[in-house]
Amino acid sequence: MGFFEVEGLLEAEMLPGIRRRAVWMEGVMLTFFTFAPHAVVPEHAHPNEQITIVTQGAMAFTLGRDRRVLRAGEGVCIPPGVRHGVEILGEPTEAVDAWNPPREDYKL
Repeated sequence: MGFFEVEGLLEAEMLPGIRRRAVWMEGVMLTFFTFAPHAVVPEHAHPNEQITIVTQGAMAFTLGRDRRVLRAGEGVCIPPGVRHGVEILGEPTEAVDAWNPPREDYKL
């Protein structure tokens, strides 16, 4: 793909109040998420490694049995198969996720 601009990437609505854009290569993917206040990503697990960093706003992140509020500049590393979920707090929030391997269902 070479050079890109985040705003130029195709955008998809993942769930109500949650939009994502993605860029990927053979072994790595980045997704750029925007969340409306109070949006929810239900608890789930997947076979991909995931690293999430909040770039704006705040979210309550559940990882296994732990729950923590993450704010801009904070993140979480999620091993394959570990259940996790997100509740966005009362402000617009943005985050970037890194994936290995890339998620086929996120490619547009």
